[in-house]
Amino acid sequence: MKIRLEEKEIEVRDGITLKELADEHASEYDGELIMAKVDGVVQEFYHHVKDGTHVRLCTYSDGDGMRVYERGVTMLMFKAVHDVCPKDKLEKVVTEFTLHKGHFCKIYGKIDLDKDLLKKIEDKMREYVEADIPFMKKVIRTKDAVKLFEDIGLESKSKLSEFRRNSRMTVYELDGYIDYYYGAMPYSTGLLKNFKLELYMDGFVFVLPEKNDPLHVKKFKVSKELFYTMQYTNDWIEMMGVSNVGELNEVIVRGEFRELMSTQEALHEKKIGDIAEQIAAKGRRIVTIAGPSSSGKTTFSYRLSTQLKTLGFTPHPIGLDDYFVNRADTPKDEFGKYDYECIEAIDTKQFSEDMTRLLAGESVQLPTYNFISGERQYDKPFLQIGKEDILVIEGIHGLNDKLTKDIPDSEKYKIYISALTTLNLDTHNRIPTTDGRLIRRIIRDNRTRGNTALKTIAMWDSVRRGEEKNIFPFQQKADTIFNSALIYELAAMKLYADPVLFQVPPDCEEYSEARRLLKFLDYFLPVDPHEVPLNSVLREFIGGGILLG
Repeated sequence: MKIRLEEKEIEVRDGITLKELADEHASEYDGELIMAKVDGVVQEFYHHVKDGTHVRLCTYSDGDGMRVYERGVTMLMFKAVHDVCPKDKLEKVVTEFTLHKGHFCKIYGKIDLDKDLLKKIEDKMREYVEADIPFMKKVIRTKDAVKLFEDIGLESKSKLSEFRRNSRMTVYELDGYIDYYYGAMPYSTGLLKNFKLELYMDGFVFVLPEKNDPLHVKKFKVSKELFYTMQYTNDWIEMMGVSNVGELNEVIVRGEFRELMSTQEALHEKKIGDIAEQIAAKGRRIVTIAGPSSSGKTTFSYRLSTQLKTLGFTPHPIGLDDYFVNRADTPKDEFGKYDYECIEAIDTKQFSEDMTRLLAGESVQLPTYNFISGERQYDKPFLQIGKEDILVIEGIHGLNDKLTKDIPDSEKYKIYISALTTLNLDTHNRIPTTDGRLIRRIIRDNRTRGNTALKTIAMWDSVRRGEEKNIFPFQQKADTIFNSALIYELAAMKLYADPVLFQVPPDCEEYSEARRLLKFLDYFLPVDPHEVPLNSVLREFIGGGILLG
């Protein structure tokens, strides 16, 4: 047979599997091969190669490869817990949420989790890796899967399966342990050499290598403020009885969606009001808001300003983009393109001088950046503030001390905002925070800029690299964290996202990511997006709001 492997045409023998193809060409790749993309579709290694197809072999450094590895380690960990812990004392194991580079998990039941037990679990996992056990894939009827999960005590998976439209679904078996995972799995446990388990708070985290360094696992490090924010959200959705997608779908079917949505929006408003009161109580006159892409920073700044007004203050919004250096002076990245996301792209000296003068009571004319000419211009009226005025500054460098180093800490209040998803597909399949933000951005950029999903997906890796460099390292500098994720948002965005994602053609690199997101959204029952409140953070992305239009 003739196939195209990467960009070259080769001949292969009839009946060859993707695993055999990978073994034959392993020396041509940096890193261990994990899975393949065949005509843009992710496939596991047990599949046979077909004549005339285009095959790409992927390592951990590929986004899909990393997700396959993560799912494999997750199933490995759950099997090890069930094999190590006494069955009469173990109730369940849950992947609660993601903490930056770690996956926070908890063991429920009459189990005392300590270093010794965690070491036994990790040792058992490494024992499975050494044994190189294959992941066995089985396709069964969906109604049989529902009963299977009920029988083995995996209620969240049973509930998720009830709302599947497909008549058949896939389950995996690992040496007698059966589970369901959303997406492809590795060929065998022998691939899963790099991971680490660490005790954390009342649970533990399993940590995987970073995408660009697949052979090393860094020490887990995360701010306690971020953990408490995630834990608060997680506790709240459990209290609401909607900790996974199956339970969310049940709420929609019962006609109780409006009540859930209203309660979630009220929680957002309460949290924003609490932040405004903290700013007032501390007497801070400069508020900086920073967070990764599609976190809802702009809507949050408007709603915070409204809350400050109710307390008798006059907020003045200031965008950091207006302090860009002139385009001719903008640094360039390693690809020779203007790097607007680095701190050096901001005239921090001028910004600091202007803010200092405003705090001193002077009259200052603030700049406007002209994105057409690439230069700053001065056409705004002069601004002078008093004791009841607060400067609300939004921009990705808001938490970086280089921006406000000349301003006393007693004047500053820093806010980190992100859409921190704690809703999961089920107890073993988490929803990555980045997926929610990517879908938000695909919808918004298509609506406001005419960008295709292909274009947004193509630039997402670059956006993520900028976040890793310019935003995440500074989140511990924040005085508070605001979680802008909404428990219902993916159900409300589904009707907007589906048609845009379906437009991605199969002959491009971004096709597999579009398919993955479509499959992911298929787990959600849709809701009428017109029900979303007009001042909701979600309106920043789907449109029709009263704050941004």
